[in-house]
Amino acid sequence: MTDSYVCLDLETTGLDPKKDKIIEIGAVRVRSGEITERMETLVNPGRMLPSRIVELTGICDSQLTDAPDITKVLPELLDFIGEDILLGHGVLFDYSFVKKAAVNQRLTFEKKGIDTLKIARKFLGGLESRSLTFLCKHFGIAHNAHRALADAEATSALYGKLTELFLTGHEADFEPANLLYHAKRETPITIPQKEQLYKFIDRHKLKVEYDIGKLTRSEASRIMTQLLAEYGR
Repeated sequence: MTDSYVCLDLETTGLDPKKDKIIEIGAVRVRSGEITERMETLVNPGRMLPSRIVELTGICDSQLTDAPDITKVLPELLDFIGEDILLGHGVLFDYSFVKKAAVNQRLTFEKKGIDTLKIARKFLGGLESRSLTFLCKHFGIAHNAHRALADAEATSALYGKLTELFLTGHEADFEPANLLYHAKRETPITIPQKEQLYKFIDRHKLKVEYDIGKLTRSEASRIMTQLLAEYGR
């Protein structure tokens, strides 16, 4: 079995790495099956959180105001992961958000990973759910759901339980596989876009839920299109 890896979990503003942002990172380094180091940080997404995310995670906007943005956090995360295999419950989700952020910063992030969700779906199909919360309850694993570090720790413990129960005779199902996600680099908002948005917002006395300076060019274009459709020119 792979008993040395980094288990990664993210909390995000939504499910789409092309549009949504990371708000919390939790990672644990595991050596010979034991956690040896932890990384945990909130991340300022440059926008207000949807109410459903506040309810799900307990993270609120005021907690993120002074948090670093992803450009400052990402190099530390990539250094923490290093050359390790990634482990995650639905690991491609977390990988895709980090890969997107890396591409935006012209950084390389190509990894192999092990997915405890995929393993659970194969061997625990008779259970009513294979969510991390349900499986932790099922196996008696302590778990504070929907906080990144707690999820990472719980996923590592779940992996240990799954290998204990199902590894022998099914070694191929526990082998790390290449994680594949194609991310296109986004460019920052342009000065003319900033000026246009600021003027439009001031003219209509709008309250916005995002930091204009942290928008990408495509995000700014999408927002301007939405504003023009709603308020006209």
